[in-house]
Amino acid sequence: MSDFDRESMLEMFIFEMTHLVDQLESTIVQSESEYNIDQINEIFRIMHTIKGSSAMMMFDNIAGVGHSIEDLFYYLREENPKNLDYKRLSDHVLSGADFVKEELAKLQNGEALDGDGTELSKTIDMFLQEIKGGGAPVEAAPTPAPTETKLPPPSISIKTETSEPTKSSTVGDNMHKYRAKIFFQDGCEMENIRAYTLIHNLQDYATDITHEPPDVIDEETIPIIRKNGFTTEFTSDKEYKFINSHLSATVYLRELVLEELTANTNQVIEPPVDAHEEEPAVLVEPVHEEIAAPTSSAPLEPTTVDIAQKKGAASHMISVNVNKLDMLLNLMGELVISEAMVTQNSELEGLQLESFNKETRQLRKIISNLQQTVMSMRMVPLSATFFRMHRIVRDMCRQLDKDVHLEIIGEETEVDKNIIEHIADPIMHIIRNSIDHGIELPAERSKTDKPAKARVLLEAKNAGGDVLIIIKDDGRGINTQKVLTKAKANGLTSKPDSEYTDREIQQFIFLPGFSTNEQVTAFSGRGVGMDVVSSNLEIVGGTALVDSVPGEGTTFTLKIPLTLAIIEGMSVLVAGAQYTIPIVHIIKSFKAQPENLFTDPSGNEMITERGEIFNIVRLHEFFNIEGAVTDVCEGTLIMLENGEHVVCLLVDDLIGQQQAVVKAMPKYFKKVRGLSGCTLLGNGDISLIIDVAGFFDK
Repeated sequence: MSDFDRESMLEMFIFEMTHLVDQLESTIVQSESEYNIDQINEIFRIMHTIKGSSAMMMFDNIAGVGHSIEDLFYYLREENPKNLDYKRLSDHVLSGADFVKEELAKLQNGEALDGDGTELSKTIDMFLQEIKGGGAPVEAAPTPAPTETKLPPPSISIKTETSEPTKSSTVGDNMHKYRAKIFFQDGCEMENIRAYTLIHNLQDYATDITHEPPDVIDEETIPIIRKNGFTTEFTSDKEYKFINSHLSATVYLRELVLEELTANTNQVIEPPVDAHEEEPAVLVEPVHEEIAAPTSSAPLEPTTVDIAQKKGAASHMISVNVNKLDMLLNLMGELVISEAMVTQNSELEGLQLESFNKETRQLRKIISNLQQTVMSMRMVPLSATFFRMHRIVRDMCRQLDKDVHLEIIGEETEVDKNIIEHIADPIMHIIRNSIDHGIELPAERSKTDKPAKARVLLEAKNAGGDVLIIIKDDGRGINTQKVLTKAKANGLTSKPDSEYTDREIQQFIFLPGFSTNEQVTAFSGRGVGMDVVSSNLEIVGGTALVDSVPGEGTTFTLKIPLTLAIIEGMSVLVAGAQYTIPIVHIIKSFKAQPENLFTDPSGNEMITERGEIFNIVRLHEFFNIEGAVTDVCEGTLIMLENGEHVVCLLVDDLIGQQQAVVKAMPKYFKKVRGLSGCTLLGNGDISLIIDVAGFFDK
């Protein structure tokens, strides 16, 4: 096998295993009090796939753990034991999921899989023996036929035809010869590797395996398999039901035709004909169908086999590598810059070009539509990140003896993929903080007439060009006096205690090293955690606010931009140089009047505007720039907001609003407070992008 083929298989393996582990955790966390037969079948199917795929890739440590859990759930499915300790069962399976995730992380980092799952497998096997009462181990059965859980599954009929066995197909009293023809879903990609995986899994229970095309690993066979399907013939001592259910569990299966060549009945599985067409959709990442097995008591004839996806919808979906989307977005940015260079060319100044201006407006409209389309392709829902928090809540409640219900709202809200990577940790740390610090023990809650089961709300919603993520709990709230005392001890205060509002005091918890917990636990007390919230949000231009009412609870609000790549910016002039300020932070711009200016006792410049008082920040002093306008009344003030804080920024003049393609600062630049990046202007000059949060650091 070539290095490319191995790399492609590894990429597919990591992606599909990650998805399966997420499914596994979601199934367990949401139903661990008692498993029904559908959930047991679902977990069995997932572990069977993890075991088989890992064995094919020769990752024996993952396969071993998967095999132990598969055995456990096969016994649960077949014997349905009573009085089962479901919490212990969930603990064992989640330990297996954690082991798989750790090994997958090593693969993604290019490291060797050195995790030893032997002890974990022994623990799971001992739990199985305990359930069985010391009985002998049982051999796991094949994965039953799949069924989609999200939509009402279409049924597939089995058509029976009679045929006389031929001499060539007589293979022995206990042996059967089969022919299977498989079609994969449109857009699943790497059909040759999927066929290779299928053949590898067949070797567990079949011999004399032949297939067409013969050289499946060759990339040239991909279009052949897509057009004609993949056909294999093999011999096995397994019955038709076994073969049928095993092959039906193939990932991305669209159609299966299975014939037993030595029997009097040739049973053919046909796909349903569904008259309902779905709207076309483009998927950034591959979609893996959630499939669950029927009970083992289902009869063979007539039977119902459920295929993962409607045939009509498959042809409208495509898998796209995210690296290609990144490249497309970069090209989109270059196109925006090039359009600005053409339309703002200095050689066009003063010329009457009515036709040119009309055509450039049309070009700008097309580019804008193209940009919106490209950006929408990168948008992914927050659902995966949100549902992952169920595991955090579950584990903490188990260790802290607390009872918390996590309510999720707005998980369909979409954010740029790169931003999601930076907000998962802040959300996790806030939820951990809420459960550890905020939520009381059930006994304490009962004394204050609160329900024993606490509530944590995780909500997302759009707000203009931003997304708001709200984490709210009904716990004890933040002790502002304790926070202020700690802040004073750490030298973080800069004015008398009486001048601090509760909200200002509460914001101290986001500072590095700040913790009011005097005891170090598994979750808090080390001074790390909440500062991750502010630092990660700072990377993506977001902010965090906290609002707490003692005895009632605490609300955290994260404000993050929809995307980072291309922003709407206001170009301003300072000492002949242009700077770009993100529009989302601008409230208004205005000229100052002398009678509204004054200086406070600490020497800070202030201005009154519509009955309110604001600080003035001179941009030229902030960056130590010479030659700028120094008279506040001659320059222009731009009122900027960052969360609930407002400041007035002094610049020489406004140039105008335009789109800015955000570029990272060169590596030889050190971290500069007040700058978040740069952009290329239409005339070829560089404009630094202002980081508004930098003006509020002090």
